[in-house]
Amino acid sequence: MLSEMDVVEENKDIIIGGQTVSPGEEKLVKISIDRLPTGTLIDIPVYVFNAKQPGPTILVQAGLHGDEINGIEIVRRMLAEKRFKVKKGAVIAVPILNIFGFIHFSRDVPDGKDVNRSFPGTKKGSMASRIAYHYVSEIMHQIDYGIDLHTGGGQRNNFPQIRYTAEDSQSGRLAEIFNAPMSFASKLIKGSFRNAAYRMQKPTVVFEAGESMRFDDFAITEGMQGILNVLKHLGMTSDNTSTSVDTRKTIHLNGRRWLRAPTAGMFIPEVVNGGEIKKGQEMGMITDTYAKHTKRIKAPFDGYVICINHQAVVNQGEALFHVGMP
Repeated sequence: MLSEMDVVEENKDIIIGGQTVSPGEEKLVKISIDRLPTGTLIDIPVYVFNAKQPGPTILVQAGLHGDEINGIEIVRRMLAEKRFKVKKGAVIAVPILNIFGFIHFSRDVPDGKDVNRSFPGTKKGSMASRIAYHYVSEIMHQIDYGIDLHTGGGQRNNFPQIRYTAEDSQSGRLAEIFNAPMSFASKLIKGSFRNAAYRMQKPTVVFEAGESMRFDDFAITEGMQGILNVLKHLGMTSDNTSTSVDTRKTIHLNGRRWLRAPTAGMFIPEVVNGGEIKKGQEMGMITDTYAKHTKRIKAPFDGYVICINHQAVVNQGEALFHVGMP
């Protein structure tokens, strides 16, 4: 069972980028990664809040994909509001892991590789592989738990949801404590951060909310509250001040399916993201520009909408709705 009793017996120094953050210290440290062709050095900024009293070390990270800015804003707001000040244990907060992608408004790094498919990385590999390698070497071996903040890719809007690893009971418990509107087990993906964390026996959850390059205040608020819920449960802080999220319990989903476009055309959704659906309900339609042909998309089962594609013009086979079954 996940609790503050599951942690190390005494607090410890945290060493990142050759800098030591002792118990009772707060410090901004940096991990040197690479240089731009201009010679500009690129660092990953890492904020460390290390309490004097012993407790767990939790990593809160965002920007693994550079265009997923809701997670970046979650960390920024919590830093600005001093929500990471803890009385026990330590928080390692990384606002932007993929600096290169953020600079270029891109999911990937300049060589086209995905950092979240490059873990655990290699010291002399591609840019993405080197970022992953340094991150594992500098940070991951020092943490007890991880919260990885993400956003829907492209124009896909994820309703706030927490994903955990079915094979890791503590990951499932962490998701329950986070208490996002939706939660479900998700398969491990080769080369992903969560897969690397699982192999290192570091319980980790992934929070997905909103769509890339667009702020979603509801998604941001839900993410902040979830992190506060975890910190409070682990006894690291007494600050569980509400961020205006209601006190409902997470809806656990046991099955999921993507509904895809049966034909090309203009896509018009007719349901609300996060809303409940009934089997056979019309969820939206695809129509041609001449109003001659229309295809209706119907719900395959009773459940909930957890993602909507906001792309107005779609091709056959493109994902339109992600739906979950409780």
